[in-house]
Amino acid sequence: MPDFIAPEAPESRHALAVACIGAATDHPIRNELANEVHARPFLRIDAPARVTHLAILADLDRDAEIHARLADDFCTALGIAPPAPGARHLSHSGEGLQIKWERHTEFSTLTVVGPGGGQEPFASWSEPALPAPFEWTQRVAGKRLAALQIEVLKGEAASAARDNLERWFALRGIVGSRVLGSGEVWCDWQIGGNGFSRFLVLDLGFRENQVGRLVQRLAEIETYRVMALLALPIARGMLGQLERLDAALGEVMRRMASGRAAGDDANLLLTLTELAGKVEGLSSGASRFSASRAYDQLVLARIQELREERIEGVPTIGEFMERRLSPAMDTCRSVQQRQADLAERIARAIDLLRTRVNLVQERQVTELLGGMNRTASTQLKLQHAVEGLSVVAISYYAFSLLSHILAASNELGLHIHVALAEMFLIPAVMLLSFLMVRGVRRRLTKT
Repeated sequence: MPDFIAPEAPESRHALAVACIGAATDHPIRNELANEVHARPFLRIDAPARVTHLAILADLDRDAEIHARLADDFCTALGIAPPAPGARHLSHSGEGLQIKWERHTEFSTLTVVGPGGGQEPFASWSEPALPAPFEWTQRVAGKRLAALQIEVLKGEAASAARDNLERWFALRGIVGSRVLGSGEVWCDWQIGGNGFSRFLVLDLGFRENQVGRLVQRLAEIETYRVMALLALPIARGMLGQLERLDAALGEVMRRMASGRAAGDDANLLLTLTELAGKVEGLSSGASRFSASRAYDQLVLARIQELREERIEGVPTIGEFMERRLSPAMDTCRSVQQRQADLAERIARAIDLLRTRVNLVQERQVTELLGGMNRTASTQLKLQHAVEGLSVVAISYYAFSLLSHILAASNELGLHIHVALAEMFLIPAVMLLSFLMVRGVRRRLTKT
């Protein structure tokens, strides 16, 4: 008898299944995607602190690696390890400084956090704010899109700063609000003499890491705000061109509506085609407008995250953006919509003109066919007339031949009365000629 085989235990089957699942290989970019959520952690900032933030914009088409080179040079100047090739972010902490570098799609940001004092307003920024050599600051020149200096104060220094805001900002145009339920943010959105905008953050009881998150949100609000406004000069430049193109389209439409334009359709169609090309040429700014809308949404989202509360008599950051940023974004959206509407109007005008050209061509073809019908009818009538003459001519020549035959027959002694025979032959010859011509015509008509 065969040995009894015990069934496999459930635990072993589970282990086998787990081993099979564990042996499966990952997708090549799984780790990259999984680590993306940890790629940009918030800085850990303890008050008092001074924060410097730069956003560097460069033409990616001409120099795609400029952001990485700037990060490498900055780290080399400070004696720290530069980011790895292809890296999009770097964080460093040591020797009283925190450095954070991030590579975005169109720009890169560099944030430096150092100890603060709070004795004098932005005192440590009377000199260049970043601990970098002159050569590096010169290389950044012309590429700095946003530059912020954020002073973080706590305790008595925060209370003193709140009571003497005029020492920190020009009170005209100051913006402030309570944020995250435990602090205040003050700013004037002005660029100072050293090229930096200044923010004052008062820590009135923030929990752990809240300062870092708040500083990053403020930096992002200013950076994304400026990135969103990059579309505004393009929109303003397009306004004049759209006005001229709109006027040119109106003139073409008036010429189309006038009766004298009926014979000028080819020139009108050429003009409309040129206008369509010019309008499509303006579409090169469409990507900038799309990016602007995306950055505007990011600004609004970051403002929402601040959970602002009003300070009596002072506009909040959200209200400031509503009054200053929203009209600029509305202008960009309006210009983009106007460009799209103008392109659609030109396309409709081209369709209308083509329809009219087709109708004119159809009318001309109809007239041509009518002329051809009249010509064919005339030719048919002439043909009938020619056929009658042909019967007479054929009969004449046939009768002549028969007359010669009759005359010759008398010479042969047949004694035929020629005149009497000719009288009877004339109708017969004409009838036969008529039947022959009609038969030929019928055969030609059937073919």
